[in-house]
Amino acid sequence: MKIELWAIDRVIPYARNARTMTAATVDKVAASVQEFGWRQPIVVDVNRVIVAGHTRLLAARKLGLTEVPVHVADNLTPAQVKAYRLMDNRSHDETSWDLELLGPELLDLQNLGYGNLELTGFDRQEIADFLAGAASPGQEGLTPDDEAPALREAAVAQPGGLWLLGNTGCCAATP
Repeated sequence: MKIELWAIDRVIPYARNARTMTAATVDKVAASVQEFGWRQPIVVDVNRVIVAGHTRLLAARKLGLTEVPVHVADNLTPAQVKAYRLMDNRSHDETSWDLELLGPELLDLQNLGYGNLELTGFDRQEIADFLAGAASPGQEGLTPDDEAPALREAAVAQPGGLWLLGNTGCCAATP
């Protein structure tokens, strides 16, 4: 894949872009470009019209950049360009988050001393909510030193009971 640096005004937004974005989305992408640099080029067709990357272009303009990385998809037919433009935006709608993995990922970032977790694209409240139930991988079930889990009202183990350990998918058995 060939990527070139183009003057920002050389890139032409697609006039009929069916995907809308908010100012907050542009702000998040701009913050990402500032923090991480360019990691995805803007994709254009042979006529310099954007196929994928409208938000990245708006973010670059917000940052006052004069050049942007561009990939020219010169091997796509006009029909393929239209189809890919829609697919690139639509594919994001069908994804979701594995919340059991997301919290620990954010916790790992926090434990690594990464300063601004909002650069992940989540807002403060979302981050707080994900961190509230998160445990680092390999740390599930452990509590901080100053905390202890609440006791159950009734004992689970009984004298003479047999406990099966390991990957049995089972629980306690009594004699």
